[in-house]
This record gives sequence, C-alpha cells and structure tokens, in this order.
Amino acid sequence: MHKRRDTGGSAYVEDGQGYTSKRLDHLGIVAGICRRIGLIEQIDEIVGQTERKVSVGQAVQAMVLNGLGFVSRPLYLAPEFLEGKPVEVLLDDEKLVAQDFNDDSLGRALDRLFEVGVTEIFAHVAPRALGELDIRVETVHLDSTSFSLEGDYHQSSSDEKAIKITHGYSRDRRPDLKQAVLGMICAHRGAIPVWLSALDGNSSDAGNFPGMVEAYVAQFEAQGEELPTIVADSALYSAGTLQRMKGIRWITRVPAPIAEVKTLYRTVPLERMLPIGHEEEEERYRIWPIEEVSHYGEVAQRWLLVYSEAAYRREASGLRRQIDKERAEAEKALKKLKRRTYPNREAALAVVQTLADTSWRFHTAAEVEPIRVPKYDRPGRPREDRQPDHLLWRPAGEVAEDTEAIEGALTTKGKFVLATSELERGEGGLTDEALIELYKSQNTTVERGFRFLKDPLFFASGLFLKKPERVMALLMVMGLCLLIYAACEQIVRSELARREETLPDQRGRPTSTPTMRRIFQIFEGIEVLTIEPPDGRRSRVVLNLSELHRRILELLGWHVQKCYSLKT
Repeated sequence: MHKRRDTGGSAYVEDGQGYTSKRLDHLGIVAGICRRIGLIEQIDEIVGQTERKVSVGQAVQAMVLNGLGFVSRPLYLAPEFLEGKPVEVLLDDEKLVAQDFNDDSLGRALDRLFEVGVTEIFAHVAPRALGELDIRVETVHLDSTSFSLEGDYHQSSSDEKAIKITHGYSRDRRPDLKQAVLGMICAHRGAIPVWLSALDGNSSDAGNFPGMVEAYVAQFEAQGEELPTIVADSALYSAGTLQRMKGIRWITRVPAPIAEVKTLYRTVPLERMLPIGHEEEEERYRIWPIEEVSHYGEVAQRWLLVYSEAAYRREASGLRRQIDKERAEAEKALKKLKRRTYPNREAALAVVQTLADTSWRFHTAAEVEPIRVPKYDRPGRPREDRQPDHLLWRPAGEVAEDTEAIEGALTTKGKFVLATSELERGEGGLTDEALIELYKSQNTTVERGFRFLKDPLFFASGLFLKKPERVMALLMVMGLCLLIYAACEQIVRSELARREETLPDQRGRPTSTPTMRRIFQIFEGIEVLTIEPPDGRRSRVVLNLSELHRRILELLGWHVQKCYSLKT
C-alpha cells in the first residue's frame, strides 16, 4: 500500500487499486434538491450556453453549495471549500474538479447573471422550482433588509441597472459602512423566497415597495396564475400605492401618524376591545372591528384596531426609557437657565415656561416662582441698611413628570391598525383572527429569511466584491440559497406530517418540525469512497449512512437519494 497524489480527500493505492474518500456530509441534500428543480439547466437556459468548461448554471450551483456549506468561507474561497468534496457527484459532471471553480470562472458567471438580470433570472427559477416541489403559495410577505459592505466599490459602470453601493439607513446598525439593500417576497409558510430585487444602499421601503409589488404582479399576469395575498408593513400603505394595487388582495399595517388612526387610539378604550385567543397563549390580543368601510386613498378597505399585550409591555418599556432620557436632558437645560438673570419677574417666569412648552413632552416645570436678586451700582460690599439700586430675577423651578401626557401616550401603546382589501369577514371571508395571524406571521417568513441570510455562518462576508454588478448577482445567489434551504425544510416537515412521524432534535427528543440546520448536522461525517481498479471501471460507495440517515433521505425523495447512491 502506498499514498497517491492527493486529490483533496484521503487517497491511497493498494494492490493496484486506487481508493479516494471525500466528505459529502449534507451537501448531497443540497445538490439533490438543486437537481430536482433543474437549477443548472434553468440558469443555462435563460443566460445561454457558453463554450467554457464551467457553465453559468454549474458555477451558480457551486456557489449555492458554498453558501449552504456552513463553514464560514467567503465566496472567493470556493475552490478551497470544494477541495475534498466529491465535485463530480455534487455537480453531476465527471469532468469537473474543485479548481475549475476559481475566481475567474465564478466572476464571469456573476457578470453574466447581472447582464441577463438578477431579478429576471430569479423570477424564472423560483416559480418553476415551487411547481416542481409541489409547493403552493397563497400568501406572500414583502420586506427588505440591508447588507453592510466593507472596502471601496467602484461606481464606474454606466449601466443603469447597476445599484449604488452607498450609505443609507443601516438595519445592521453600521452607519459607518456603505451598503446594498435586498428586497424580497417570501411565501407565507416556510420563508421560501418567490421574488427578489437588489436595490440602492440609500433606498427606502416606501419608495421600493410599490415597484416591487407591480413587478411581482406582472410576473403572475404573464403566467396567467392567481395572485397570492400580499402582506407587508406600513411602508406599503399610502394613498398612491393603494391606488396602484387596485384588484390585488393585500394586508398591511396603517401608519400611526394618519389622523384617523390617532383618533381610534384615543377614542377606543382598552376595556371596550374584545379579547381573542386563549388565556394560556403567550401573546394575547384584543380587537375592535371597524364596521364602516374605510375609503382612504379612494380605495375600499376594512380596518381592524388591535391591541397586543406583548407589544404594550415592549412599547411601555421604551416609553419609560424615553421619559427618563428627557428628564435628564430637561434638568440639565433648566440648571443652565438658572444661572441667568432677567430684568423682571415675568421674563424669568416666561423663559422657564417656554423651555417646558417647546422642549418637554412628558414633563412640566414645578415651583417656578423666580428668585429676587438685588443689584447695586457701586462696587464693593454694601452696608446692611442700604437698599438695592434695582432688582433682577433669577429663574427657578423643578422638573416634574406630566402624568396626563404620560397617561395619554400610554393609551396608544400596544395598539395598531390593520387594513385589508378583503372586505368580507367571517364564513366565506377573512376572519379578524386570520387577519392578525397572517400579518404577524412576517416574523416566521420574510424576516426569518433575512435572519438566515445574515447568519455569521452564511457567506454574507463573501460580499467583499469590488463591483456593484457582482454584488447584485451575489445577492441573487444568496436568494437561491434561501430558496433551496427553505424548500428542503418544508419538504421534510410536510412529509413528516403526512406520515405522522418525527425526527430527534438536538436533545434527542422527537420533533415533527426539525430545522434543516439540525438535519445538516446529522449528516456530518458522510463520505464517498471512490474505487478505481486497474481496468478503469470506477465505482463509488457512500460510507457511514445510518438508519436515521436513510429515513431522512426517503423523506427528501429520489433525487437526493441518488446523491447518496441509494437510487439509480
């Protein structure tokens, strides 16, 4: 027995027969789902075939494997990531090796994705993937997030499609860094992205959302399919946007500054609102259905006033911090004011009152009677019986909480107004409870997707690219990663529910809703052993598969099983 040339895994030769083992782990699951939705074929179909060894579709799938490898390697280390992996199995091409996926080939692929259009490519792939996976979408959620970028970005491109990498409102709380924004629409269940768009770093949700909705609607109209209900936050709600969404089913939050909302907050006391849900539920609500149809923006819509106990606790705590901060600033300003003198009592009173009226929202001035300050024209210490030549007045007072203002502010906390184009409630329509459930499910859909993309183990650090065009293309690849990951998770959970089965969680307890991260952990240590006899007839054996692995692979279908040599 002797060692042979290292090909990225453990390799040796014995009795003229070569053996090479490479880590497959969970990547066979990713590759199998990519194969099931025809990712390589779909990408190559829309971007066009090339004469190069690595097609754009193959480069994209390699990037998806890199992104879902959970090894915290940025994109430009793709060859290093693929080294020691069975590339020919993962890419379904015996001619490919890890070094084929170098910076040059991946960079060219990103450039080509940009040229064709990242939104257009994703809109081509996503619906076909959902159809192949038999995932039906009835409700979608709309939102956006920012990705902070380090380094310099060259904005030399004259292409109008290229986004601007610039400073803007940072959801990462890194205002010092430039950023790009990703707008995304995700399916209600499973956080599966169905549409995305790369946007300028200083763009706003209010400016982006109408165009995103219109583009998404146009996609469905072109395919002749029924449009899902669109759910979004208050950035979607404006008179102009509602006009543009006529004929579309939507649910959104009404912005609090709107006069009608303020009136509802003030005039509907909490005790009149109707409790819903069960007392043992962690988050409880009260509602006040608005029977009269609203025509805000000249669009007929139904409003529902909602009170959330959890939101009240959170917002009341925030209000207390705001009150305490204002008090500290008020005391500092008043102390500074007390050092000055004024020619008469009225002026000293007025300056304190003006400060309270213009700067204090939750405080008032107490004990404000000014202090008399005698003034002598002659220098030196005056005699005890000498009368002052004239009097000045020094402001006085203490900062006190304005209980009426604080109580008034507390009456609005925990309350919000939902609006929907679905006018019918109850049987045959959208119930008030269902309306709340669909709106709050944003936390488990698009926002969950954003948390996934920003996970430190994901390749968000791979955004260290120097061209806005490539940043846009990489954001689309990240969306494909989320699509594959979320689709895998939904397939497993749906099959477990259908079969009434469970899998062990991290603590060994049965669960019917495992995360794909947990399943990926279960597959650590799976290897592919390649046997090369002297006659050249290569064969492969997958090692370390347990009964649990086989159960999971059966849930995921034959495309995934084939990657683990369980189906031919």
